[in-house]
Amino acid sequence: MSTDRDYYELLGVARDADDTTIKKAFRKLARELHPDVSEHEDAELRFREVTEAYEVLSSSERRALYDRYGHAGLRSGGFTPTHFDVGGLSDLFAAFFGDDVFGGRGGGQQRGGDVGAEVAIELVDAAHKTTVSVPFEVAVPCETCGGDGVEPGTRPVTCTRCKGNGRLHQVSRSVFGEFVRAQTCPECRGHGQIVEHPCTACDGAGRVVESRELDVEIPAGIHDGQRIRVSGRGHAGALGGRAGDVYVLVRVKPDPRFVREGNDIYSQVDLTIVEAALGATMTVETLDGQTELELPAGVQPGEVRVLRGKGMPVLQGFGRGDHRVLVNVSVPRRVSDEQRSLLEAFEAASDEHTYRHDESFFEKLKSAFR
Repeated sequence: MSTDRDYYELLGVARDADDTTIKKAFRKLARELHPDVSEHEDAELRFREVTEAYEVLSSSERRALYDRYGHAGLRSGGFTPTHFDVGGLSDLFAAFFGDDVFGGRGGGQQRGGDVGAEVAIELVDAAHKTTVSVPFEVAVPCETCGGDGVEPGTRPVTCTRCKGNGRLHQVSRSVFGEFVRAQTCPECRGHGQIVEHPCTACDGAGRVVESRELDVEIPAGIHDGQRIRVSGRGHAGALGGRAGDVYVLVRVKPDPRFVREGNDIYSQVDLTIVEAALGATMTVETLDGQTELELPAGVQPGEVRVLRGKGMPVLQGFGRGDHRVLVNVSVPRRVSDEQRSLLEAFEAASDEHTYRHDESFFEKLKSAFR
């Protein structure tokens, strides 16, 4: 089943809600609407709808696709909602949150939760492939018990309520026949065994939290706010389940020398009126270091000189953007008597050919933005 209702509306969150807000909203609604506790007739339908909404909004890739193209974009991208047994709320939370890191012992192995980390890099580093060390905290298997949560030297016992099956089956009869309802055993929480002597090192969780550092390769051309996924380096799974992933949020620091627009870089070069009139060779800062820029005599304020292929690399593509240099001509604010006389003499010697308007101000403005 797939719903066409607005996912943000289903979870009751704003369209710019962060991951934490979305997770809290889903947990609250899932507990309220679960068929085991809800008295609403359409509880199961609404429960599946909010589960589907969280599946989409909790994934950065699926969320971006949905925000741009809606439900049609998800379907064309091959997304189909995961089918969850509504009888096992703890199993559902374990699938999404890695059992909330230490949230209980589900039935069998469970995938560990994902970890979010953040790193800030310079714009120049974003222009060149670089490797950064990212600190984060992660749940890892307990070395004392080997990850099973049982105190060394002891063994778990078989659950007497479910006879080790981990699930209970209840048969009810009606005029329509017999109905069998299966649910997770509340005694052993679906594990089939009960740990009477939990590991003292990890309190029976099978995992402990450690501070670690991860060397992450940042691709050239990355944009501010993009995430890098590192598979299998997140929280350890329950009972030997595979580890979750690490999602590294990359922040690109502003550089006072440059402005980035897509893959193009903009900067400014300042000339005196004499340099602009006579021409000059200026040293310009680029992402690859300093370079010489030849400016012809008569260069006008607002003109843009393009350094081809000196911009940002195309992320996961080929080539680079351009570096566009905006020419700024500084007009003297104070002049001496001698300078004033020279300027007046220059003005007196000027004619209609001295100042030639090749391009209007608005055309220059368009060129700068172009």
